[in-house]
Amino acid sequence: MDDKTIMENLLNCTKGVCDLYMHGAIESPTPDVRQAFCTALNSGLTMQDDIYNQMTQKGWYQPQQAAPQQTQQLKQKFAQSC
Repeated sequence: MDDKTIMENLLNCTKGVCDLYMHGAIESPTPDVRQAFCTALNSGLTMQDDIYNQMTQKGWYQPQQAAPQQTQQLKQKFAQSC
């Protein structure tokens, strides 16, 4: 297994963990439990950002930039639905 594959797996796992923490925070029965999930979520998001930045620097993760016209269309679509 090469470094790129390892980093992709780390990124995907970290995203999944963040999703679980977010749902845990939403469903928390008490403020203390909610705070624990929120703290864990922030830590996971920081880790995800670090992995993403390392992959981007190495050219392993290259998100496509949306064209300004596409962005404007989405803004209009969501403004109409509110």
